[in-house]
Amino acid sequence: MQELASVDGKVTPTAGARVPLRDDGLYRGDGAFEVIRLYEGRAFALGEHVDRLQRSAAAIELAFDRPALEREIETLLAEAGAPDGQLRLIVTRGGRRIAAVEPLPEHAETLAVATVTYSPSVILNGVKSLSYAANMQSTRLAKAAGADEAVLVQPDGTVLEPPTSSIFWASAEGGLRTPALELGVLESITRDRLVRALHVETGAWGVDDLRGAHEAFLASTTREIQAVAAIDGRALPETPGPRTREAQEAFAAILERELRSSDTTRERE
Repeated sequence: MQELASVDGKVTPTAGARVPLRDDGLYRGDGAFEVIRLYEGRAFALGEHVDRLQRSAAAIELAFDRPALEREIETLLAEAGAPDGQLRLIVTRGGRRIAAVEPLPEHAETLAVATVTYSPSVILNGVKSLSYAANMQSTRLAKAAGADEAVLVQPDGTVLEPPTSSIFWASAEGGLRTPALELGVLESITRDRLVRALHVETGAWGVDDLRGAHEAFLASTTREIQAVAAIDGRALPETPGPRTREAQEAFAAILERELRSSDTTRERE
């Protein structure tokens, strides 16, 4: 696929895109972003992602021109054709509006996770800011421990989330669980779809509950549903298990329904 980027409405190949250097989005990680899955050029839940971008920007007192960004997204996607990939949106303190069409990262069918102790900054709870260095370092620490991805855990042992996804697990009692939004985890759009489609318990659980899971999976825009094979070195007995397969089937049905609805709306317009 051809990687294209729009910077304040100017579309170029991504390698040739330019942003003025003096921008606190670069200097201080002061900005907000979103990543949206593209299915044959159709952006899944685009409106909800832009809504969340606006909430993240508002949380750090960053104003941006949403109508202009939406027009620029439309132009970019029209030029990109119909790729299966992802759309990255960035707004910066320097006033830049950036949209980029990118290939999807590769995700294996299963992965191993390791817990990493993390003390989140309450002031940025639920905000997709450009200050992602701690999240990326958590992933590096997990890989150093022999895993593929981290699961962030508060100092008191309460499970939060992986750096770029949500986590669900089937507890020893059998219930499907995921941390509650009140803990400061991201209000994930994929997570929201699954919580509404499946019987999911949301709350606060300690790391031992996660480590004792029968099965687990990660959910995100780019991963969709990815089975967890091991947690902190302990192989899970079912990978993917029945609750993971149930989630995969439920999300596939949601995706088909929403994309079909989007196509119908476009035809009417």
